[in-house]
Amino acid sequence: MSATTAPPTTHDSTEHPPASARAAFSALLFRDLTVLRKEFGMFLARTVMQPMLLMFVFTYVFPKIGQGVGGANGSSAFSTLLVGGVIASTMIFQGIQAVALPLVQDFGYTREIEDRVLAPLPVGAIAVEKVVAGAVQALIAGALVFPMGLFIPANRIHLHVNFLLLIPVMLLGAFMSASLGLFVGTKVEPRQVPLIFGLLVLPMTFLGAVYYPWQSLSELRWLQVAVLVNPLVYLSEGMRAALTTHVPHMAVWVVLLVLAGCGALLLRVGVKGFRGRVLS
Repeated sequence: MSATTAPPTTHDSTEHPPASARAAFSALLFRDLTVLRKEFGMFLARTVMQPMLLMFVFTYVFPKIGQGVGGANGSSAFSTLLVGGVIASTMIFQGIQAVALPLVQDFGYTREIEDRVLAPLPVGAIAVEKVVAGAVQALIAGALVFPMGLFIPANRIHLHVNFLLLIPVMLLGAFMSASLGLFVGTKVEPRQVPLIFGLLVLPMTFLGAVYYPWQSLSELRWLQVAVLVNPLVYLSEGMRAALTTHVPHMAVWVVLLVLAGCGALLLRVGVKGFRGRVLS
């Protein structure tokens, strides 16, 4: 006589009562946020290091040694426009890292995803929970950059915060970045993780209007059009619109529309990919 072991049962329908599903969703989210709280020191180190070095070199060292953007008049203006770009890049890459890398591990050697799909939730809802947790981390990462803009630059920066715009831009940016992380995490195999940084992070950073306004590329019209496929461009421009009054930026309605549309599209494709990976 032989015994067979049935594979884990997954939930990919609306068979669970709404109250049960909400409780399971909240429990998974609370678990992820608890892990974040316990590992906040590590989160802080990996989140703060890159933007702090960027701000230190470009807004403190360069003005002090009189190099490039370090002219007396130019450094203050450059520091002002750089703050929005650094916040945007920090948010989007934290969102990618917070969702994509754990997913690659869960689908790979840890197989933790098998435990999560046993929760009384549709499979798609488990993917959405990942996005929500990643968006929270992206928001925290963006908030950590603000003090750097106040204390690191050698010359005074001129920020005029529009909270009515800043809040939706940061919320939509966090949602979009976490959705991008879900998309990447369902498409990348463990052995391909280094490609994320070589083929995605670096091009997005240097062509994402982090160090310059998008409008300044008008002399290179082909490049100005080509970079519009980069979602970081819209987040950088949105942050500048919310933080400055004299730095040129895209129309606000375009920024909000693209961030929301891109986030929704990436979420839909990412959930579909997540469901396919789990049920295959």
